[in-house]
Amino acid sequence: MTATTAPAPLRQLLLASRPLSWINTAFPFAAAVLLTTRHVDLTLIIGTVYFLIPYNLAMYGINDVFDYESDLRNPRKGGAEGALLDRTMHRRTLLAAAAVNVPFLIFLVVVGPPLSWLVLAISVFAVLAYSVPGLRFKEVPFLDSITSSTHFVSPAVYGLVLAGATFTPALWAVLLAFFLWGIGSHAFGAVQDVVPDRAGGIASIATVLGARWTTRIAIAAWALAGIAMLLTPWPGPLAAVLALPYIAVAAPYWSIPDDDSARANRGWRRFLWINYACGFVVTMLLIWFAALTR
Repeated sequence: MTATTAPAPLRQLLLASRPLSWINTAFPFAAAVLLTTRHVDLTLIIGTVYFLIPYNLAMYGINDVFDYESDLRNPRKGGAEGALLDRTMHRRTLLAAAAVNVPFLIFLVVVGPPLSWLVLAISVFAVLAYSVPGLRFKEVPFLDSITSSTHFVSPAVYGLVLAGATFTPALWAVLLAFFLWGIGSHAFGAVQDVVPDRAGGIASIATVLGARWTTRIAIAAWALAGIAMLLTPWPGPLAAVLALPYIAVAAPYWSIPDDDSARANRGWRRFLWINYACGFVVTMLLIWFAALTR
């Protein structure tokens, strides 16, 4: 094996894990634990590393393996938005996902209380159920968006249970807002793939409802997420404003036809960067909240 070909499998695994999205699962877990315990320990570090890379390799890598036929027809695959895995990488990806997940999961089960085991099991099940044959929740309209949102919210819920948090009405409102954000994000992300998904025989909320109505559902979910944040203690209501950039980026596609749905990829790319900007604001608000409640 030459020096130029050796990195190829690792590069494909890296792309399959969606590095741009690592923070979306690691941050909720870390924030939940840190705001509850107010200190950094080994469990926080290992859990954050798990939800940063191994969890995402399982979530996206397994999806890339079983969505291969659709991905072949999808021009946006093969880069930061998802790997177009070579057929020879399919078995390697599944083995790599198992190999890097199992040790972390064993550790987290050992250090956590029984209720945390249930939440972690639900989280891992959602990762598998979304893509693996026989379950394929991603092909059940509405359940696909719900499952996808679970991928992002469950690390936060797991972190809260692991750290022994008290679930107040305000905390439930935050989790509801996060869950609605996840539903909207998945729905809008599915819009751009209507044509290749239909060609590959893959059902989704967007292939069933069509591009325009799926976009409208995404906008409605983000608006409801903003409203939910108004039910949280100060400075939480300020986060309600963060729904507006997401709504703004999807609004131009309010009436997008199915045959032109690939155009929504421009909005999706803006969405990815909006996540980072809004994530920064959320971080500042969490620091403010921690200072007020210490």
